[in-house]
Amino acid sequence: MPQTFAVTSAVELAIVERSGFVESRHAGSAVVLAPDGTVQREFGDPSALVLPRSSLKPVQALACLAVGAPLDGERLALATASHSGTDRHVAVVRDILAAAGVGEDALGCPPAWPGDRATHDELVRELHGPQRIRMNCSGKHAAMLLACAVAGWDTATYLDPAHPLQATIRELVERLTGEKVAGTAIDGCGAPVYAMTLVGLARAIHRIGTSSSTSPFALHRNAGTLVQAVRTHPWTIAGPGGPDTIVIERLGVFAKGGAEGVMVMVAPNGTTVALKILDGSGRAATAVALRLLELAGALPAADVADAMSHLSLAISGGGKDVGAIRPAF
Repeated sequence: MPQTFAVTSAVELAIVERSGFVESRHAGSAVVLAPDGTVQREFGDPSALVLPRSSLKPVQALACLAVGAPLDGERLALATASHSGTDRHVAVVRDILAAAGVGEDALGCPPAWPGDRATHDELVRELHGPQRIRMNCSGKHAAMLLACAVAGWDTATYLDPAHPLQATIRELVERLTGEKVAGTAIDGCGAPVYAMTLVGLARAIHRIGTSSSTSPFALHRNAGTLVQAVRTHPWTIAGPGGPDTIVIERLGVFAKGGAEGVMVMVAPNGTTVALKILDGSGRAATAVALRLLELAGALPAADVADAMSHLSLAISGGGKDVGAIRPAF
């Protein structure tokens, strides 16, 4: 069975400092691509396989566009999101479902509480329980249902790896990564997710992040439109206080985190980072990716420091900040 890189192949990417004491360390692998797509720097073993988790969503959204799903603006950005389940997010998901002619019960993702605390508390007060539409992947699932409706494909089985939509996604994964799929797993939301190397993931995201909405080629035109939608509507990708939303708003990067410590990020000049933190914790992933882009000369140090000051990197003790999570370099 395919597996990710070993502990012995990982390198230290971040540390957790408490009152001057290094309490914990996060190890992993990362790769930095130059604006022209060539490998600029490697950490650990980026040639080992990983599951990209939600960092695959830009590719999945592009596949939906490729089969004719009418997605643009907020709807397209929401198709790429791991949203926090606010009413604003849910309104866009319902709009996509309405365009597909299906209801919330058609969503194949599991019921979940919203990640947004205020929305969660309001649902509790109103005696609501977990809902499929509040699940952070509901935008992706709604987009998949819309793609199936437009293509005339069965919507009840849209998550089956053999379904025409999933076959289209797999083909696009191989085209953008330049690799054959090494393994298929089921993501937390129920959709297929494909094993690939970090280098392959970086290559795919670089190709998406550097595409133009005016390209004569449909794939690149769609990719450029997707990136533009995300940068125009960063609130869709995560939500208030979400790391991806913060860095997109403040730095203009194209960022998409994934579960189990995966992160991809493309700077405005095309420099691209893909990383995987081996222990599965994502708490340091955004900061590490930003630092790698800074070291590559793609983002100004002052702007990176400002963005990091808005991330949840503080370590508390007795109700006060006594340390921080920070990149190891």
